[in-house]
Amino acid sequence: MAIKRFEDILVWQKAQDFSVEIYNYFKNNKDYSFNDQIKRASISISNNISEGFERNTNQDFTRFFILCDGV
Repeated sequence: MAIKRFEDILVWQKAQDFSVEIYNYFKNNKDYSFNDQIKRASISISNNISEGFERNTNQDFTRFFILCDGV
């Protein structure tokens, strides 16, 4: 079965869940600069996956997963 939407990719779904956990965990943190940075970093995981999915080649798509690995 071929994946037709990035929303069907399990790792994208887990990245979304992770972002929700990060937002909930840090909701009362008063270090606003850190809060902003950690939340943006968590969101960038699923953003990289969706952006890579829109690329035309598997090589480009794989590159976006490598970027996620470094986060």
